[in-house]
Amino acid sequence: MDASPTARALRTLDLIHQRPGIRAAELADRLGVTERAVRRYVGTLREAGIPVTGTTGPYGGYQVGRGVRLPPVVFSGPEALALVMAVLDSPGGAPAPDSMAGTGVAKLLRALPDSVGRPAGQFWQHIAAAPSTMPRPDVTITSRLVEAVAAGRCVRIAYRSAAGHEWTSDIDPWAVVVRYGLWYLLCRNSAGERRSYRVDRVGSVDLLSTPSQVPADLDAVAVLERSLGEGWALSTRVRFQGPAERVRPWLRAPMGTLDADGDECVLTGTTSDPQMYAAEWLAQVPFPFLVEEGPELRAAVRVLAERFAGAVR
Repeated sequence: MDASPTARALRTLDLIHQRPGIRAAELADRLGVTERAVRRYVGTLREAGIPVTGTTGPYGGYQVGRGVRLPPVVFSGPEALALVMAVLDSPGGAPAPDSMAGTGVAKLLRALPDSVGRPAGQFWQHIAAAPSTMPRPDVTITSRLVEAVAAGRCVRIAYRSAAGHEWTSDIDPWAVVVRYGLWYLLCRNSAGERRSYRVDRVGSVDLLSTPSQVPADLDAVAVLERSLGEGWALSTRVRFQGPAERVRPWLRAPMGTLDADGDECVLTGTTSDPQMYAAEWLAQVPFPFLVEEGPELRAAVRVLAERFAGAVR
């Protein structure tokens, strides 16, 4: 946090704008100063012509007068740096300088005061971020899907499956969820079935006049993770020699449903890629296991085991 009185006064204004009615004690705690210093910062704002009002009593506090246009952003140096790091650490990796994200970050950093934006700008310019292998969804299509969810409207999408099949469908969009480095659209299709589509495979989006029907109390992340492990062509059943509460933290939701069975537990699910299921998921679990069902998964585990055994002969 900048130590100058001006910087603290601006931070005070930002906190009052975020929390109208915030009390002096909370402001002092957030700023790391005394309540007397808070009153001094409020006085500085008033001298600058910003009508900060204060009321006493158990429900009293500070707020900004109506009709006041505040600065669009008030960042500290660490906040600006954290934003840059978040962009670089996103599922898509470091954006190209001429991309929407790249030019957007550059504009934001140029708009900040030099003392705040310079460290983040240097980091943005000189950091070497590894490119991500995850496919990036189209920004315009993603924006349209998010707008449809926010507006509560159905959409017509053109979609291409992993196998290359293409179709057009009217869907009821529920949420856009980022999981495991990929962007998913959680929705209900025209047949009334719950589906999760990869946003990077959506070719076009047309907003419809039909209102969407989002389930009440939807936990989009939990529903998506369950759906990622359902409906694939190849069945799986794996028994772990360990209690469910110890095995569960090592499993990804798309692997299936874990049920306790005495001192052991059983994972049942489906997959379209047994090699990935074996090498990237099962191999990470530090418990002995037995593939009870799924000849394709058994074969994939056998190949993986032989490859590892050959590495130490």
